[in-house]
Amino acid sequence: MHADDLTDLDREILAFEQDWVSHAGAKETAVRAQFGLTPAGYHQLLNRIIDNPAAEAHAPRLVRRLRRRRDARRTQRRSAS
Repeated sequence: MHADDLTDLDREILAFEQDWVSHAGAKETAVRAQFGLTPAGYHQLLNRIIDNPAAEAHAPRLVRRLRRRRDARRTQRRSAS
């Protein structure tokens, strides 16, 4: 797999995650404005993207950071139950 295996939307979402703090307002608002997605739909798509080996080839540091953050949230939810 290589970066060409990503869709344009996949690359746009990775770019958005790279610098979303530069967008004015809350992240949820920026997600709706830029992608027309609900926050839940966006995160489902983001999780699919970061599980794609092509995404890691395209933006390795970002994808590894996002995976670590996701895994930490999952661990936190499990320990809270």
